[in-house]
Amino acid sequence: MSLARYACDPAQSRGRRHAEAPAPTRTHFQRDRDRIVHSTAFRRLVYKTQVFLNHEGDLFRTRLTHSLEVAQLARSIARALALNEDLVEAIALAHDLGHTPFGHAGQDALDDCMKQRGGFEHNLQSLRVVDELEERYPAFNGLNLTFETREGILKHCSRANAQRIEDEQPNGVGRRFLDRTQPSLEAQLCNLADEIAYNAHDIDDGVRSGLITIEQLQEVDLFETFRADTARDFPQLQGRRLLYESIRRMLSAQVYDVIDSTRAAIEARAPANAAEARLAGPLVMFSEGMRNQSAVLKRFLLHNLYRHPQVMAMTGQAKQVVRELFAAYMEDPRRMPADFTARVDSPRAVADYIAGMTDRFAAREHERMTGRKLLS
Repeated sequence: MSLARYACDPAQSRGRRHAEAPAPTRTHFQRDRDRIVHSTAFRRLVYKTQVFLNHEGDLFRTRLTHSLEVAQLARSIARALALNEDLVEAIALAHDLGHTPFGHAGQDALDDCMKQRGGFEHNLQSLRVVDELEERYPAFNGLNLTFETREGILKHCSRANAQRIEDEQPNGVGRRFLDRTQPSLEAQLCNLADEIAYNAHDIDDGVRSGLITIEQLQEVDLFETFRADTARDFPQLQGRRLLYESIRRMLSAQVYDVIDSTRAAIEARAPANAAEARLAGPLVMFSEGMRNQSAVLKRFLLHNLYRHPQVMAMTGQAKQVVRELFAAYMEDPRRMPADFTARVDSPRAVADYIAGMTDRFAAREHERMTGRKLLS
């Protein structure tokens, strides 16, 4: 399929940090995707969780299944908009590589531990993974991905960290956070596909867990519209089939809304190429109505699922595990593998080591070092 004029063309890529000969059978972005899939950090995602911790059930989403769902949604939308599907897939598969164990609880705890040392941002950590922490090639650290993929991975970044990146890599991936410009349309698309995916699967996981019910969800217009339509079309449906079909219809409506709204925005701003698209403001978007409905759904999930007493209790234990691991490794860095122990910047080395852990490994290490089992 031919690319739109405003899509990222691999032949026009800004290249890699370390020069490499092009692959004979793959574009730059296909090569990025393949490197991500074969990375150690990608494999670890199967044991890193979203809302529910790894030991709470085998069927809840993990960072890996979430990343695959984001990639599927983003590719579908990219094809309709004639954007670069390979770049979209690479960004989607890599966007959570820097996430800590125990979901956002682990991230918040690690950020607290690093407050006086530059903090911890999981998007910046994802970039560290692909730029420095993966060890697969003889000539360089990291995966040596293209600028465009790295730009998409760095979804958010504080101004202080953006300035540090800019000082180290002038006119690089940190520049747009200082200029207040946008990333590529492919990166913008992955950001929105991420939101669509986690809202949908958190409904599914929340109902599966018993922490929220379909009856509660009927208060949310975005869900109830499609539940009512499903119940009208299939009066006999109940339980999980009713839930699945309602979510499927909701996802489809959101995808079509993004396609239609983005086409209208692109037509109005008429960028001549990918570079102009970055300067045109956000172009990949929901309609105003869908954006408002999505915000209501997110507030519902925040109050009824993410802040549910059972989730909060487990969140508190997970944070304690991360904080105590950090303190233990800072006290005696020799408890970490030699390649982390040898680094001069020990607080960042400790953060890198903990961020790379899976849920089960972090829980096991904590129990081994403290003799206490917090997560069971």
